[in-house]
Amino acid sequence: MFVLYNPNPAQNIVGDCVVRAISKLMDIDWQTAYLGVVTQGYKMFDMPSSNPVWGAFLKEHGYKRHTLPDTCPDCYTVAEFCRDHPSGRFLLGTGSHVVTVVDGDHYDTWDSEAETPIYYWSKEDDV
Repeated sequence: MFVLYNPNPAQNIVGDCVVRAISKLMDIDWQTAYLGVVTQGYKMFDMPSSNPVWGAFLKEHGYKRHTLPDTCPDCYTVAEFCRDHPSGRFLLGTGSHVVTVVDGDHYDTWDSEAETPIYYWSKEDDV
C-alpha cells in the first residue's frame, strides 16, 4: 500500500528522493540523512545523488545491495515487491527513482507502485 511520506522540511518533492528514502529507511530526519549523504559525496569527490555515493553511505551503515530482474514483459513492480516483503525495511532503486518499503508499504511523495525496481538495499536481518 502507498503511504504519502515527505520529511523534507520545505515540503519539496523534486530532486531529493534519495534523501527522503534514506530518511525513512534508517528512521532519521531529513536533515540527518542529507548531511550523511553529502558528507559521503564530499569524501568521494562526487555528487550526493550519485548511486555510488549514497550506496557507499548505506554500506557504511550495514546495508547490502541485492539485484532484481528488470526484463519485461515480466517486470517486477514496487507493488509486487511490497506483496512479497510484508515485513522488513528496504530501499528500492529503479534507475531513476528511489523508494522505501517498510513492512509491505511503500513510502513516497507519489504512488510509485508501478515502477520497476532493479535493485534493493537491506540489512541482512530484513532479507
